[in-house]
Amino acid sequence: MSTPARPEETARPIFTPEPAPRAPKRSHRQGATVLGIQFVLVVAVLGVWELCARQKWIDTFLYGQPTGVWHQLIDWFQHGTQAGSIWQQFEVTFEEAVLGFVIGSVAGIVLGVILGRVQILAAVFGPFIKLFNSIPRIVLAAIFVLWFGLGMSGKVATAVVLVFFIVFFNAFQGTREVDKNLVANARILGASAWKVTTQVVLPSAFTWIIASLHVAFGFALIGAVVGELLGAQHGLGLLINQAKGSFNPNGVYAGTILVAVMALVAELLLTLLERRLLGWRPSNDRDIAGEL
Repeated sequence: MSTPARPEETARPIFTPEPAPRAPKRSHRQGATVLGIQFVLVVAVLGVWELCARQKWIDTFLYGQPTGVWHQLIDWFQHGTQAGSIWQQFEVTFEEAVLGFVIGSVAGIVLGVILGRVQILAAVFGPFIKLFNSIPRIVLAAIFVLWFGLGMSGKVATAVVLVFFIVFFNAFQGTREVDKNLVANARILGASAWKVTTQVVLPSAFTWIIASLHVAFGFALIGAVVGELLGAQHGLGLLINQAKGSFNPNGVYAGTILVAVMALVAELLLTLLERRLLGWRPSNDRDIAGEL
């Protein structure tokens, strides 16, 4: 006598097709929603600011107004500034920030990896690095102006100092966080100290280093602008300082907007570079990093 089949056995499907992934479409829709909300917030803030200025609820001599900032930007692009063409000021500040970013990043990565790998060097130079890092950056910027004058060198030096410590501590910590088993296995297989550093340590610490570069360029831009505020012949910081000295708040805001645009463009380029170099990471990690 045969045993009747149980319901769960007869109803079991042979093949269950997986649903098509909908993550990309949902991600695009969410991105469009976020951009829409951001646009509405910006328009609302500017609208309230302009309304308060027109109704004399705020003093435009101190706070300016959005239309005044717009007219200041148009005037700079059409007729130039007291220091020359607006493009020249933009180029000078950008060059100072990029030079400081590159020099500070390379120095921070190299020294961070070396001190992270060699314990005795970390013990010797660690207190000096912490001491130098404790000095206020504005003081260093003033010293660099005395040393290098009003030229580009002082601004680049200030940017280098600001960038160096951000990248250095990330590279140092990333080197220390490398899995010791990976290093031990590489040594067992006969890898030299150089190969261990370049083929095991650096790839493992690369995420730490790339993450620090996003913050580092912003600090490089801060260093360039702060140096120009203290004393310069060209640059966006000089425009902001001149506008402040002539009690022109619209000029201050206009210069700040140009600095912010430069920072956003650099951030976009760094994000594209990160996605290209760290494409091996899981997509969820990349999506979270992109949202932040």
